[in-house]
Parts: sequence; C-alpha cells; structure tokens
Amino acid sequence: MTTPEVDISKSVLLDIASTTLDHIEGVEIAPAPLKVGEVIRNQPGARRPRALRVTREGQEVTVDVGLNIEYGQHLVKVSQQAQRSICENIELMTGLKVKTVNISVQGVCVPKEQPGARAQSSVKPSATAKGQGAS
Repeated sequence: MTTPEVDISKSVLLDIASTTLDHIEGVEIAPAPLKVGEVIRNQPGARRPRALRVTREGQEVTVDVGLNIEYGQHLVKVSQQAQRSICENIELMTGLKVKTVNISVQGVCVPKEQPGARAQSSVKPSATAKGQGAS
C-alpha cells in the first residue's frame, strides 16, 4: 500500500509564517521594497505587498522575511525568536523541513499604544540575521 501524497500550497506556508509573526509582540512584516519605476496605485482597499517569501524545494523550505521591529526592542533577540517560531510552526504543521529562515530588519516602528505616534520611524537599521534552520 502506498502512502497518499499531500500537496501543501505555497500560500499555506506563507499563511503559517505570517500568522506566526502576528503572534510575536513588537513585530510586523515590512512592506515589500519597490522596484525602480514601480507605481503604487492608490485604490481603496489595495494593499502593498509584504516582504515575505517562501521557497520550497522538495521537502525543504526557505523563508525570507523583512521585518519592522518596535522601537526599544532588542533587534537580534526578536529576530531570533521570529526565526525559531517560524521554523517550529512550519515543521510542526506540515512535516516539511525548514532549511533556513532569513530575517532582514528593514525598519524600526513606533509602538502602536502611544497616542499620536507616527506609523514608521525614519530609523533604518541594517541588521540582518541569516540562516536559522532546524537543528
């Protein structure tokens, strides 16, 4: 008897990673960077793509994500927590092996609880955490 094959779509993997990040305090997925000459259409309800990409090769998954982290948070610790959580949740929910989770901190945002706070700070750190995968 052969084992039935289950196909897990890329959108499911993106949803798992996105939902995982939604549950980490002080973290949000950054907007995707704009390409030269790209125009954003200001249509009601239109959302800018987010900096989250999943690549699957066979039974291995690579996740690339750009984050905005709340001002005052330890950038490296929060990035490592995001890496671990994404890796654990994808592996637990799908049985696939996470090869690596690459985090790029693209911005620092003002905590949402502050009244009158701006949505995005002009501080743009270049911290990057690479290569957290399953142990």
